[in-house]
Amino acid sequence: MVLDTKSLQAIAQKLQVGITDYALLGRALTHGSYLGEAPDAESNERLEFLGDSVLGLIVVEYLYDAYPDWPEGDLSKAKAVAVSEPVLANGAESLGLPGMILMSSGEEAGGGRGRFSILSDAFEALVAVIYLDCGLESARQFVLRALQPTLTEIEQNKHIRDYKSVLQEQVQGIYKEAPRYKVVGEHGADHDKTFSVEAVLKGVVIGRGEGRSKKQAEQSAAYQALEHIRHDKAHLPPVDS
Repeated sequence: MVLDTKSLQAIAQKLQVGITDYALLGRALTHGSYLGEAPDAESNERLEFLGDSVLGLIVVEYLYDAYPDWPEGDLSKAKAVAVSEPVLANGAESLGLPGMILMSSGEEAGGGRGRFSILSDAFEALVAVIYLDCGLESARQFVLRALQPTLTEIEQNKHIRDYKSVLQEQVQGIYKEAPRYKVVGEHGADHDKTFSVEAVLKGVVIGRGEGRSKKQAEQSAAYQALEHIRHDKAHLPPVDS
């Protein structure tokens, strides 16, 4: 896949933002693994670094204004949910980013287009591009629109603050057994590892997740398991097993 100017213009139009710096947009959609196949390319790592801070500011400002009676602890927990990898990955998927990201053929073959870490990084990099090219107000509008489902859950006090605890509550009453979490892989440099974890119930893998720490990966696996419970019962073991 090549992100030429025409493709980048189409992406910018699809994202409904006034991006004009298409070179910067292309960089936001370039995963580090792609540099092994295109050494002259630039990865989205620096943009992701900036986007993480811009995103955090926008979410914190929104929560601070929206919930004037909430103590600092509740605001911190809500922010942690709103900027978590699964939520940002879902935001990226809703924008169609998985099919737009440049990555190595090996990363793609290994399921890279579905990795929460890659999708959430691309989302944060995109926030940085909008901030740099269009300004903070445009970035704010974009973030609040993209994260609206989660912000609505927070408003209704339905947001999940601890996916592992919620999953355990849901399955233990049915199966009389709590899920187990198994690290099945890790990749990346020592200072930037990504862990892969499976949530296992009665010998059946009910969720998979990734994260920059084992705890984060476990939360991601629990989140996917909860999504399967809600939408796809085929991923669950039979109750009488």
